[in-house]
Amino acid sequence: MRLSRYFLPVLKENPAEAQIVSHRYMLRAGMIKQQAAGIYSWLPLGYRVLKRIEQIVHEEQARAGHIPLLMPTLQPADLWRESGRYDDYGQEMLRITDRQKREMLYGPTNEEMITDIFRSHVSSYKDLPLTLYHIQWKFRDEMRPRFGVMRGREFLMKDGYNFDVDKAAALHAYNRHMVSYLRTYERMGLTAIPMRADSGPIGGDDTHEFLVLAATGESEVFYDSAVTELKLGSREVDYDDREAVAAVCAEFTTLYARTDETHDAALFETIPEERRKSARGIEVGQIFYFGTKYSEAMGATVVTPDGSRVPVEMGSHGIGVSRLLGAIIEANHDDKGIIWPEGVTPFAVGIVNLKQGDTATDSACAALYQALTAKGLEPLYDDRDERAGAKFATMDLIGLPWRITVGPRGLGNGVVELTSRRTGVSEEMSLEMAVDRVVQIYAEIA
Repeated sequence: MRLSRYFLPVLKENPAEAQIVSHRYMLRAGMIKQQAAGIYSWLPLGYRVLKRIEQIVHEEQARAGHIPLLMPTLQPADLWRESGRYDDYGQEMLRITDRQKREMLYGPTNEEMITDIFRSHVSSYKDLPLTLYHIQWKFRDEMRPRFGVMRGREFLMKDGYNFDVDKAAALHAYNRHMVSYLRTYERMGLTAIPMRADSGPIGGDDTHEFLVLAATGESEVFYDSAVTELKLGSREVDYDDREAVAAVCAEFTTLYARTDETHDAALFETIPEERRKSARGIEVGQIFYFGTKYSEAMGATVVTPDGSRVPVEMGSHGIGVSRLLGAIIEANHDDKGIIWPEGVTPFAVGIVNLKQGDTATDSACAALYQALTAKGLEPLYDDRDERAGAKFATMDLIGLPWRITVGPRGLGNGVVELTSRRTGVSEEMSLEMAVDRVVQIYAEIA
């Protein structure tokens, strides 16, 4: 993509309404535009990151054996009356009446609808275990939407639902989701800590929230600092091996880590003092096991091997896809702008032409662009007729992790400059070496 042909409406000044870093930089970098309180249009740069995050979520769900589908944004109120939640959910639910006077709602979550789909098509234990998920827009009418996409009213969420024949299988599904989520967040360059939490309106006895530590987090959290050093890394986990999956979950949940709702001061005091930490956390996902809460109310049953019929055991599991953009920026920025981790960056590398119109620099930039594209990477080429300082400022603001700078002086010596956005370190090397280095960097995270 050539920047001269791209739609990137960057702002030089900080918007007055933006109170936190992620909101400020998403507006300044031309990623979003507010259309109403808590409702945003996703402009091309923001949309590219959103799709990167979606793709990682899909890949890790597939790795765990979960099956995608797509449910509608609008749901009939009668389904929620069956579960008993229609009147209990509160004013966050946007209730709608269509022209036939049928009561509808804009879905804040999908437990009722997925249970209806299941009961319509599955009746035997032989079809279990089953986990279905989708990535869909949700709406919750927040009283005070703020902080940009961090607390909006319309948001993109991955929500998945497991159906199992007994509690042991359902708890394995819970553990399987925990491991898949840990891998998902790590691929996005985040340390997301699973913390024992409160189930809220979803219900159930077992639930963990995944929180990214940040000063602007909405939750107060208490944790053993050793938990921040845990990583899945490149290890392979067999998602069908219950013991192996449970062992990974135990590794990541044995150390103390809780939100303020479940904080146990006495237990916290047993941790060595130098490791007792409190901070703010941004919730980026949550998993629930709630047993037969919905299946009993809605008649979702299966026949067991002995011929009896039992309600299925269920859980639900969510990742805040659009919220993750804000969380990633809160965890990865400096005073110049965003610093995208390679896994979610909108473009792999920026190419900056220091002398647009010069035959040699134009030719070298075109060669770089073609070579990177041929290797399956997408560069953003700043071919605008702008001064060098303005080009560097734009690249720093939008946060591409790598920049290749091409100018007449360097080309005279047979080199271009490769710069890391995160460290600021620059290296001079040949055009071919720069391409090879960037290709190697992205091959290592694939």
